[in-house]
Amino acid sequence: QVQLVESGGGLVQAGGSLRLSCAASGRTFSNYYMGWFRQAPGKEREFVAAITGSGGVTYYADSMKGRFTISRDNAKNTVYLEMNGLKPEDTAVYYCAADRDFLTYYRRNYDPEYWGQGLQVTVSS
Repeated sequence: QVQLVESGGGLVQAGGSLRLSCAASGRTFSNYYMGWFRQAPGKEREFVAAITGSGGVTYYADSMKGRFTISRDNAKNTVYLEMNGLKPEDTAVYYCAADRDFLTYYRRNYDPEYWGQGLQVTVSS
């Protein structure tokens, strides 16, 4: 079992930045491919970014490229999502995820092994 706890969300003005954190329990954190998803009001959940166990390979949704950066610190069992140039349409609940198969993050029916509880990010206009 892996427990995921997100932090760092909140309210920010358009054009601002936030860094989300996701702390994981367990001793095998580096064996998991980590990712972020989000779900805006009235919309489907969508993929944001993913990262391999060593942090050597990252993948982003097209709309996130150049603005968001995913990283991880295995010594702290933590994955991060740095968000810059935030827009009102980025307002959503952001979810951390963990899975031992990287291809999980390419599938439309997102079903990682573990989900975080969700973290609210609100961007004002």
